[in-house]
Amino acid sequence: MSLSRRTLLVAAAGTTLAACAPTTSPAPPVPTAVPVPTSAAVTTAAPVPTEEPVAPTPTPTAAPTPEAPAPEVPAPAPAPAAVPTRAFITARYADAVPGAWGLDVPGVLTTLPRAAAPAVALTFDACGGPGGSGYDAALVDTLRTHGVPATLFLNARWIDANPATFESLAADPLFEIANHGTAHRPLSVTGRSAYGIAGTRDPGEVHDEIAGNLAKLTGLLGRPPAFFRSGTAHYDDVATRIAADLGQRIAGFSTNADGGATLPAAQVRRELLDADPGAVVIAHMNHPNGGTAPGLAAALPTLLAAGRTFTRLSDAFR
Repeated sequence: MSLSRRTLLVAAAGTTLAACAPTTSPAPPVPTAVPVPTSAAVTTAAPVPTEEPVAPTPTPTAAPTPEAPAPEVPAPAPAPAAVPTRAFITARYADAVPGAWGLDVPGVLTTLPRAAAPAVALTFDACGGPGGSGYDAALVDTLRTHGVPATLFLNARWIDANPATFESLAADPLFEIANHGTAHRPLSVTGRSAYGIAGTRDPGEVHDEIAGNLAKLTGLLGRPPAFFRSGTAHYDDVATRIAADLGQRIAGFSTNADGGATLPAAQVRRELLDADPGAVVIAHMNHPNGGTAPGLAAALPTLLAAGRTFTRLSDAFR
């Protein structure tokens, strides 16, 4: 879908994408010195010779036997790169001035790479907070029934509200868990807002919004998530550079399937059917009473019968 069409959907929905508003190893021990024998064990010195001493004939020694080659020791796995600190990010971007703002700025991936273009990436946000901590079990059941993979962007507040569901989703190889931020804020270094949601105000707050949930997910999953999407999916181009410094790839979208969980099922179905090969589709999985789940259930059989394939983002961006 073109950017202009996405913009029209944003305007029509009104609250589109705002549905969830407000050490090193110790050294080995040093061996102790061999004890010196006591005086009782020391022999007396030999008498001083009276004749010129004759040098003893050297005893031939056998050539040293070549040692067997030491077994190869696998090289240790490289340690994961440390996440830059807040102080580092603040200092690095203290004077940076953004030159772009919106849904599609440098550093945001909106479509799949050419090699994966026959497929479509379904992505679902779960934003958390007072307006969006629900769980659309019917939507997830539909994906599981059809064996359709998806990338799930989970906010820290949603994870805290749904710990058992999180564990179930994280254990399912059909799904990839991604970072949807700590407090669901647009990413800006100047305090820009989107859909009435206040954005981060400086590089330090950008760091906090990304790194807080990054640390939570890394601890829960045992590895860092590869992808990030901000609340409202809005960024400036300084914030996207900060995300890259933190090891996060930003997933935008080319098809807005549910208008921030505001569209009826029939329109969700139509948007899914119209998604081009290579599209990154955004929808929501935290509003079980909305039209997203029934629209998806209506569209998937038609798409699968037509030969459409689906992919997780990490499988497409290898």
